[in-house]
Amino acid sequence: MSTATVGYLGRLKQKARLIKRDTYMLYLACRDPRTPWYVKVFAGAIVAYAISPIDLIPDFLPVVGYLDDLILVPLGIALAVRMIPEPVLIACRANAQLHAERLTSRTAAAIIILIWISIALLLVGMVYRALT
Repeated sequence: MSTATVGYLGRLKQKARLIKRDTYMLYLACRDPRTPWYVKVFAGAIVAYAISPIDLIPDFLPVVGYLDDLILVPLGIALAVRMIPEPVLIACRANAQLHAERLTSRTAAAIIILIWISIALLLVGMVYRALT
């Protein structure tokens, strides 16, 4: 591998660690009583999606499959961070830095599966009504 490739991979790994840390920080902010309810809902949705093993846009779709991971998750994190009160953000970011660990959520996976099933049922219903 060339030096440029190693440097690029190192930057990507660093960005991935920051996203992981910020996802955990959002999780902590959702649990903080000082966080407004609407921020908890938005940040909770971002965390659930980020840690879910199932994506709304499957990764096997060329180009589009990775757009959610590369654009939507960081964008959602950035928006949620702006919504969190500054004292909560500082405390949760410090805690996340100390305790960042791999998050997995079966609940988040179940929610994503339910969304896919709902979309499929909606499409089947629309096709059925169109054909009858």
